[in-house]
Amino acid sequence: MERCLELAREAAADGEVPVGAVVVLDGVEIAAGRNRCVATKNPLAHAEIEALTGAFAATGDARLPGAVLYCSLEPCFMCTGALLHARVSRIVFATHDPKFGACGSLADLPADPRLNHRCPVDHGLMGEESAELLREFFRRLR
Repeated sequence: MERCLELAREAAADGEVPVGAVVVLDGVEIAAGRNRCVATKNPLAHAEIEALTGAFAATGDARLPGAVLYCSLEPCFMCTGALLHARVSRIVFATHDPKFGACGSLADLPADPRLNHRCPVDHGLMGEESAELLREFFRRLR
């Protein structure tokens, strides 16, 4: 999670919402990403999507069984859907996102029995640090 927060700080320094994500497979980081929505002028350029894209390139596969996605903020509906389609084995995030979170806040997609892939979700690791980084970023905007 420290790596996620490092990436989130890099994003904030570039004027992006401070979110970082890392994909780990067999205990090794295989890809990382951070928000780049402003730089790319693309609302799809979330940290999780960037990390997944790197993981697909690293493994040569569109499925990531056994992989864990770590993220500094609870994934949104788009990112959670992508994670489930990629068949990640576990999602770990630092702090909840009460406005867009799809892993427990507004919905719990990874546990939804209607979907054909489900995975466990853990949260809270370095949660206060991540929340403070987000609060500070939005304070500066106002």
